[in-house]
Amino acid sequence: MHTIVMIGKANAQTQALHTYLRQYFTVQLCTEDAPTALGMVRVVAPELIVVSLAGMTTADRSVFVGLQREFSSIPVITIGTQKESLPFGSFHWDKQFENLLSPVANEAVLDAVCKRLHVAEQSIKAEAAVAASGAQRRSVLVVDDNAATLRSIKGMLEKHYNVTLANSGMKAMTSMGKSRPDVILLDYEMPVCDGRQTLEMIRADEELNSIPVIFLTSVNDKAHIEAVIKLLPAGYLLKPAIPERLIEAIEKALA
Repeated sequence: MHTIVMIGKANAQTQALHTYLRQYFTVQLCTEDAPTALGMVRVVAPELIVVSLAGMTTADRSVFVGLQREFSSIPVITIGTQKESLPFGSFHWDKQFENLLSPVANEAVLDAVCKRLHVAEQSIKAEAAVAASGAQRRSVLVVDDNAATLRSIKGMLEKHYNVTLANSGMKAMTSMGKSRPDVILLDYEMPVCDGRQTLEMIRADEELNSIPVIFLTSVNDKAHIEAVIKLLPAGYLLKPAIPERLIEAIEKALA
């Protein structure tokens, strides 16, 4: 599937557009904060960037400046009312940017995206239909910075579930933008972006916050366990994981 980064404020318009586009593309949703948005574009390396202008103001022009300076080869589609589009009008003289005036039908958005990606709309819809009709096993995303742990847990689970691996919190968020898992196994102790911070990002995303998260931790002291429990995960397990207990915890979370 083609990869898109979508930038916008956390509001109903942005979420609705994100939900629609995810039917046809791999979409990573990101806040309008310039350093965060530009960092996400670097990590994901998308084919297209979609910006929802709903709620954005002149103060958010730094996102556009960054996209123009650093990612001039990536096409950008902006979507907003005439008033919302006005502060960013100077960017639309650049061929990199294309503006769709709201209200705009979802089909018109899809048509514009397909044209900028140089793909046939019918082929995109056909691929989405095939993906939607295929019966799949429940999926588990395992997030851990230790490669040996990832391999071990995958070996325990791959006979029962579709297993996806991520070795950092940021890569986990990118993975979830491509495919929403049914359960997340999350290492609590990770460098840079630890389990607590990753859980906060998951819960801040309306598309992801209902996914049950089971913490994995290698520290077995009272204060540490209490800190884990305060985050109200769907469960927690001590490492190294025991296959029977791991599967039991996943099934309990799914139920």
